[in-house]
Amino acid sequence: MMNWKTLYTVLLIVIIALFLRTYHLKTVPPGLYPDEAMNGSNALEAIRSSDYKVFYPENNGREGLFINIQAQFLKFLLPLNDNEPEPWMLRLPSAIFGTLTVLGLYFFVKTLFSEGAALFSSFFLATSFWHILFSRIGFRAIMAPLLLVWSLYFLTRAIWHGSEKKPKLHVWLALVGGALYGLGFYTYIAYRVTPLLFLMFLPFFKNMKNFWRVFGIFLLATFVVALPLGMYYLANPADFLGRTAQVSVFSSETPLKDLAVNTVKTLGMFHVRGDWNWRHNFAGKPELFWPVGIVLIVGLATSAYYSLRMRDARSLPPLLTFGWFALALLPVVVSNEGIPHALRSILLVPPVFIFAGVGANWIYERLKTRTALHPLIRNTAITALAVVFFAEAYISYFIFWAKNPNTPGAFSADYVELGKTINALPRNTPKYVVVRSGGTLVRGIPMPAQTVMYITNTYGEAERKEKNVHYLLPDEEDQIPRGSLVFYL
Repeated sequence: MMNWKTLYTVLLIVIIALFLRTYHLKTVPPGLYPDEAMNGSNALEAIRSSDYKVFYPENNGREGLFINIQAQFLKFLLPLNDNEPEPWMLRLPSAIFGTLTVLGLYFFVKTLFSEGAALFSSFFLATSFWHILFSRIGFRAIMAPLLLVWSLYFLTRAIWHGSEKKPKLHVWLALVGGALYGLGFYTYIAYRVTPLLFLMFLPFFKNMKNFWRVFGIFLLATFVVALPLGMYYLANPADFLGRTAQVSVFSSETPLKDLAVNTVKTLGMFHVRGDWNWRHNFAGKPELFWPVGIVLIVGLATSAYYSLRMRDARSLPPLLTFGWFALALLPVVVSNEGIPHALRSILLVPPVFIFAGVGANWIYERLKTRTALHPLIRNTAITALAVVFFAEAYISYFIFWAKNPNTPGAFSADYVELGKTINALPRNTPKYVVVRSGGTLVRGIPMPAQTVMYITNTYGEAERKEKNVHYLLPDEEDQIPRGSLVFYL
């Protein structure tokens, strides 16, 4: 059972996580990137047609779970906002899922490591600029670490309860864990490497009572939940790979060299140089606050030491985390696009902060036992450090990044303003949007137009006709009638 002090600490960490992920969500990030808007257009169309898909093929294809959840949020929020779509409506699910990941990481790390490591890991994640940023953007990838963390937690609990002769409980835990894990395949393409992670359970637990029963139930639940998506891929095999082949390192002339360079760059993003894309990061800044970077190294070293020394189930936590880290690294380094890539590295988030939490707890325990500091002084110092971490996260995100002049452009803020301008015009006024910006075609119109389409709710032909909004390519300008208002994108 969790004592009151720990309960209050965990509650405070979750509140901090929720605040940093929802504060000023209506205005930050500024604008709406077309990839987010494409989700919104699909969600609005799904609401109108009641056709919620397991896979949406537009924009190089996206698994449908996150979009369908966004649709439910829009269904509830639109009537409260005069039926005008806003960017924050697409981002609110991300903020909630990001916060739940913080809570899930606490429970998972507590189960496998210790209470102290769990508190440090979850707090570092709660105040991580890297995770805060993606918890405030409407990308489906934010669900991948959430579902993997919680599914691993439920599986480990099911295994241990199974060995304690609690049949009903371990069955339900295995079912929930398997269902959550199956849902993960509907989130992000990088998630497909994760089945290998679960093979690591076999050598450690195969002889435990009820292990095969628990594992079988887990796999069955996973299969049932993931089956509709699998059937879709069988019918549409081209959608299974998407852009993978286009950006693969193995398509280059020097694949081994590129693979080595990508690995070095990705490993270096934690301490040296992070993602240069303003949409993913404060361009070039390391993904970790430097004290977290230090304890990450300590955690890696201590975990390596203990995993080599132990020969029983106690070896599982560090080895599982190393395995997770290696598998999550794979989809990143085999890509030759935008390395280091903070978004494609999203599955690295949990193991990185687990190792950081383990390192911080190792240091804390040794300071506690080897120094004569009064508990009040020690607790005051920890509180002061927590305030520093919170302040660093707040300042980095809401002041340095959000107010940087590069950030609005990274989220097509001018397209949002154009959409709002069109919304303010009378419906009987013909409005023509000439899309000069290039991009993947969606129903004949380049992707950048999706931001305007979402804000004006004109993705479908019926809505365009109703609102008198028309989208044209540059070579179709001669079709614009006299007296129409013309906008260029």
